[in-house]
Amino acid sequence: MPAAVLAQTFSGSVQPEWIDYNGHMSEAFYVLVFGYASDGLYAQLGLDESYRVSQRRSLYTAEAHINYLREVGLGGPLLVRSQLLERGGKTLRFCHTLYSGDTLLAFTELLAVLVDTDSGRAVRFEQPLLGALEEMLSEHQRVELPEWVQRRVGQR
Repeated sequence: MPAAVLAQTFSGSVQPEWIDYNGHMSEAFYVLVFGYASDGLYAQLGLDESYRVSQRRSLYTAEAHINYLREVGLGGPLLVRSQLLERGGKTLRFCHTLYSGDTLLAFTELLAVLVDTDSGRAVRFEQPLLGALEEMLSEHQRVELPEWVQRRVGQR
């Protein structure tokens, strides 16, 4: 898979407060890192703080599936790459892969809904955000899907 095409949405290292009683990064902090990666992906799409304030819209996570594969200790390097999988009129489905060096630590697949923050209702994507979504989605669809993307997230 040509990882260079995918968005790098988080990099950092395991912090002391993230270590659990087993000496590894606690599961809650994998979720935190994935949350930071979602923020990074949204910023790359133009859904940053200025968009949220001016348009009064934000993406809300509606569903997530996480798989933990390996442990990582204090100071371990962390890198997340993200891939848009699908766009609906009001939703995005995407995944994050978390690495420490060449080691795959965890992955998650998420469904997010665009919400009008005044009304609390789901709203449709509009320009210029729609154009940025289509451009990134087109690029990411040329990249092979990770083999673990099998469990489809989505509303019933």
